[in-house]
Amino acid sequence: MATSPATTAQLPPEVVQCLENARFLHLATCHEQDPHISLMSYTYLPSTPYSSRPTIIMTTPPSSRKTTYLSANPKVSILVHDWVTHRPPTLGSEAQLSTSPDGGARSGLASLLYNINSASMSRISVSINGTAQLLPTASDEEAWYKARHKEHNTFGDMVDNSDVLAGSATEAGGAGCYIEDQEVRVVVVQLQDGRISDWKGMVKDWSIDGDQANGRLVNGA
Repeated sequence: MATSPATTAQLPPEVVQCLENARFLHLATCHEQDPHISLMSYTYLPSTPYSSRPTIIMTTPPSSRKTTYLSANPKVSILVHDWVTHRPPTLGSEAQLSTSPDGGARSGLASLLYNINSASMSRISVSINGTAQLLPTASDEEAWYKARHKEHNTFGDMVDNSDVLAGSATEAGGAGCYIEDQEVRVVVVQLQDGRISDWKGMVKDWSIDGDQANGRLVNGA
């Protein structure tokens, strides 16, 4: 049930923490009732010289479906979380918990570590609604955002998976190899509202005032 909204000039701290901790997000776009979702690397900035609003930066190939969809419909939804989860064991898999991959008995310490790694490592996920913009190519604004995106997504050499993680640090040459591609388009998303969901099933809705950049938080179930 909704309560009286609290007002803040910033994103909820849980949202900021999640955006700062996670490495990838899921970007949902839609055009003519045809939805599409992409796994993306990103950069979160609380403000920029071009906007006082919280902003997410991504890059995308110009020929990708999401680029086509964003050109036609700038409304997007984003899901971001930093937890690691596995399905709980079923009756058929319980025996596997007590044995190691080679068939031998699993030690007590190994079983403890297995259970820890199988548990949720974070308490919340965040869904965000916003408006995306494909920045003008070869503009100063595009160059500024691209430089910030590169700074935040250089993780060293990675396995090539660029078809799935557009704009991420997944090419053999690192993040800069892909982000600096002259053909790549820079996407910025202005955050508007969303929902925080915790592992207990509780939710908290929030929104940012378009004029004063104030966030209104509403607790719900």
